[in-house]
Amino acid sequence: MIDYTEGSGKQYHTGVGPADIGKYVIMPGDPKRCAKIAEYFENPKLVADVREFVTYTGTLAGEKVSVTSTGIGGPSASIAIEELSKCGAHTFIRIGTCGGMQEEVLGGDVVIATGAVRMEGTSREFAPIEYPAVADINIVNALMDSAREMKVPHHVGVVQCKDSFFGQHEPEVMPVSYELENKWQAWLRMGCLASEMESAALFIAGSFLRVRVGSCFLVVANQERAKKGLPNKQAHDTDVAIRVAVEALKKMIERDRA
Repeated sequence: MIDYTEGSGKQYHTGVGPADIGKYVIMPGDPKRCAKIAEYFENPKLVADVREFVTYTGTLAGEKVSVTSTGIGGPSASIAIEELSKCGAHTFIRIGTCGGMQEEVLGGDVVIATGAVRMEGTSREFAPIEYPAVADINIVNALMDSAREMKVPHHVGVVQCKDSFFGQHEPEVMPVSYELENKWQAWLRMGCLASEMESAALFIAGSFLRVRVGSCFLVVANQERAKKGLPNKQAHDTDVAIRVAVEALKKMIERDRA
């Protein structure tokens, strides 16, 4: 592959090198969340700010750790995990937002993904569609333990990933409404908990790269509850999901040492 950095030693898109990041990385979508997450680290420092990829590095539980934003969707998320893994990172926790799908998944709850529906395009350029997008079991367990200990209302299971945000929320106006609406009903009947945009690509890329990946999300609202006229509280402060992810990362560090 052409070295587009012309020998700088930094990754082309994320702007980081091996000395800039830790082996454990939290991955929000929104670059503006990085500074907020970095506040949970000791001695955090901004090490890169390129395109949608903002990176802070500090320490957590005595280990060098980083937070890198991925932007929206699978293409940029897969670029981030590939470049970070080339720099030595091996454990990734995505933290973001999602929309609840089952009636019991309420705004303000946290969803922990065990796997993801691959209704997006990025993962298909890594593996055939028959290959499942699954989270690392150790990260899932750490996230569950953290949520339980913090007494955070949470749900654990499969999430749906897509590329079109408005295709989810206004499928009836899309030319392929017949496909979007029919598949949405299938995901509901299968018990899919929530919809988001990055986990399928990250889980599949992580499997290929032989790194550990997990995800947890704040539920912003639930469009199925809204359709049925049920109370539908909205939540926008991601701090609860961030704290679950940070505590889970501490557990991963401690368990790796043990």
